[in-house]
Amino acid sequence: MDDIRFFHIEMFHLLWLMPGLIALFWYAAVQRKKKLAQFIRPAAQARFIPWRWRERRGWAAVLFITALILLVVALARPAWNMRETTVKRAGRDVVFLLDVSRSMLARDLKPNRLERAKLAIADCVERLEGDRVALVVFAGTSAIKCPLTMDYGFFRMMLDSVSIDSAGQGGTMIGDAVRAVMSEVFDSQEKEFKDIILITDGGDQDSFPVQAAEAAGKQEIRLLVIGLGDENEGERIPITREDGSTAFLTYKGREVWTRLDGDTLRQMALATPGGRYLPVATGTIDLGDVYQDIIASSAKRELESKTIRQYEEKFQLFLSLALFLLLVEALLPEKKIANS
Repeated sequence: MDDIRFFHIEMFHLLWLMPGLIALFWYAAVQRKKKLAQFIRPAAQARFIPWRWRERRGWAAVLFITALILLVVALARPAWNMRETTVKRAGRDVVFLLDVSRSMLARDLKPNRLERAKLAIADCVERLEGDRVALVVFAGTSAIKCPLTMDYGFFRMMLDSVSIDSAGQGGTMIGDAVRAVMSEVFDSQEKEFKDIILITDGGDQDSFPVQAAEAAGKQEIRLLVIGLGDENEGERIPITREDGSTAFLTYKGREVWTRLDGDTLRQMALATPGGRYLPVATGTIDLGDVYQDIIASSAKRELESKTIRQYEEKFQLFLSLALFLLLVEALLPEKKIANS
């Protein structure tokens, strides 16, 4: 048997109660003996009460206390027979590239395009299977909100903080955002096993997004593009005035309408190996299903190997023995003395 380990060794502090319990049993035995002497003279007790009946309570106390000690040992969770197991973790690097330009405030998706995108990302993260994730937001410039990590709690916290103010400059520079992911998030020395999930309504401002996607494809980065917004009629962009009232963004005296630029986004996706364009438009999408169907089923690389030491827990042995002793104690015969 290998070295013994106790997972809750602090439970042994309960053994300090045992001396008091033993003293309580001893005091009870002394009191019983005094009361018995009031009814039967000590010299006559052997005639009326056989030795085995007189010793019953002593054995019962021993069994009860021993059972309690075994229960304390069981609570301490003893374990031995240590085994070493190597766990290999495999996954992909997935970057969520989220558009936070003003056009994402359009309400052709409820409550608006940006909030719907954040909800979809949060749902997707709940179904990840060991992949590293990162969050990059962009408008006229890009900002890394969360580098590649497996700390999904931190990722969700950063996702919750995203707003249209998360990027330092207005506009929509999709190509620059893709290039930023390639240079600042992904390791250029690592090939394959990389995905960018781009969520945007399109409307690029001369940042050459298709060329950026082609460069990503040469590095074997797959681009999954989620297109949000009405592709035909479009939608106005709400803004909040200083007095708190709501108006709509205007340019040269005319209201600005934002439409989904599906053609550009489709070309970007097709420029990468295995890329997909998913035009959500004003409908719904379950990014968790997209992840399961496309990413989770794809080849993965080994991210980490870890050797885990595991002990076989043996508390069941002590618990079973304690219950057995309690059962024996309950079944010990007891002699009752009738009054006469």
